[in-house]
Amino acid sequence: MAKKATKTITVEQIGSPIRRPKEQRATLVGLGLNKMHRKRTLEDTPSVRGMIAAVQHLVRVVDEK
Repeated sequence: MAKKATKTITVEQIGSPIRRPKEQRATLVGLGLNKMHRKRTLEDTPSVRGMIAAVQHLVRVVDEK
């Protein structure tokens, strides 16, 4: 059986988690981001999109494939 190619999304952290609520810091860690200008390529799922929406002021979507 062939695997289906999953869509991916690349996000970059552009804002600091300093002086942010602990929920937003935890969301960044959940996305795999913890330092400025780090990039992560993640599977494009509704849960990941929701996490990005929760911290949209701290991250930027670099690439959608």
